[in-house]
Amino acid sequence: MILVGVLITLLMKALLFTFPNNHSPIFDFLVTILITIVIWEGNLHIDAWMNRHYPWLSRTKSRIALHLPTALLYSALTLFGILQIYNRMVCQLQTEHGAVMIASFLTGIVISVFLLTLEFTTHFFKEWKKSLVEMERYKTESAQAQLENLKNQINPHFLFNNLSVLSSLVYKDQDKAVDFIDQLAKVYRYVLENRNQELVMLHDEMKFLEAYMYLLQIRFDSHLQIQLSVDEHKLNMMLPPMSLQLLVENAIKHNEISGEKPLTISITTQEDELKICNTLQARLHPEPSSKTGLKNIQERYAYFTSREVQVDTSNQQFCVTLPLLPPL
Repeated sequence: MILVGVLITLLMKALLFTFPNNHSPIFDFLVTILITIVIWEGNLHIDAWMNRHYPWLSRTKSRIALHLPTALLYSALTLFGILQIYNRMVCQLQTEHGAVMIASFLTGIVISVFLLTLEFTTHFFKEWKKSLVEMERYKTESAQAQLENLKNQINPHFLFNNLSVLSSLVYKDQDKAVDFIDQLAKVYRYVLENRNQELVMLHDEMKFLEAYMYLLQIRFDSHLQIQLSVDEHKLNMMLPPMSLQLLVENAIKHNEISGEKPLTISITTQEDELKICNTLQARLHPEPSSKTGLKNIQERYAYFTSREVQVDTSNQQFCVTLPLLPPL
């Protein structure tokens, strides 16, 4: 900023042949450096405020439309104020050298516009480059998360359990065995069709959950109770695929299910959220857990919203609240 102030002073002296010489030239350099510092620092604060309220990438047009006039107004007022002080305390620019006053003001404005344009361009491309890096990182982590998601959700244990149920149904109730195969096919079809999707409609997720619940009801009978209360007006909202299935599977995996202790799982909507709760009845011999399922959901949500996945635990219940995202 000091160097810019010196350069501006030299430029003014080269352009204005009638520059006043009734004072020490050091004043010219000091005043110009002061103006440069005050204008630049003030614009940095304006820029920081704009970054918080009008981000470059998401609100580019609004940012330019508001930032440019604000910065120019601040620069013009600051420049005019300091020149007035200079005019009164150092030399009479206004009365004796009006051309100097006007030329100083106009030169300062032109340089301010140039510096602001340079700042805008630098910030925009910096944010753009940052977004490209974030996008590449997201693609890599998203692919890893999807792979881990498939491993955690539709795992060999799930297939083994359902094939065991199917083998017993074949001998007991062939019609029910056919229905069981149809629902199992729907589950895997949904997984294959949505494995590359980042978000799905709640309507599709609920249809998938119905097929998944059918398999669970055959396996656990009345020992597992799943209660659904989902607002139809929320069915077009979005969430990461298979989030519900993962939370239901976690509830089954970590809790005892028996005739004496039936497990109850409730899925309800409240405003723009989906709440999944289950009764807490920990197993005497819990299954090994990688503890990545819930973290997987939280990380996927972090890419689409600042709203967090909420986890609440009490003595009787374990609840997870998923934000519902607006339709694409």
